[in-house]
Amino acid sequence: MFTIHLHHLKFFAYHGLFEEERKAGNNFEMDVDVIADIPDSVTKLEHTVDYAAVYSIIDNRMKQPTALLETLVHDLAEKIYQYDNRVKSVSISLKKLSAPIKFFNGVAGVSYKKEF
Repeated sequence: MFTIHLHHLKFFAYHGLFEEERKAGNNFEMDVDVIADIPDSVTKLEHTVDYAAVYSIIDNRMKQPTALLETLVHDLAEKIYQYDNRVKSVSISLKKLSAPIKFFNGVAGVSYKKEF
């Protein structure tokens, strides 16, 4: 098994429950770990899970406004598995860098792990 890491991914997107979030947008940061059953002796791209393709899946999904971050990370895990069924688990941590909470100074987010 190998783990493919895509960390510190930065996005500006329009996710959120509140209308102001969907209009103004927000900065997000994401870490994704994909564990896949691939051979020990990887010599060609088709032997592994292409992290550029995984990034493209993430980037495309981040462009679709979603009310709840929980829905977003669940959908992403499913889409990554659908891309390559050698995937055995996907872990995602998504942070909203400027949460619309009065007097809040920090980061809000969710983490999700799905095993297949």
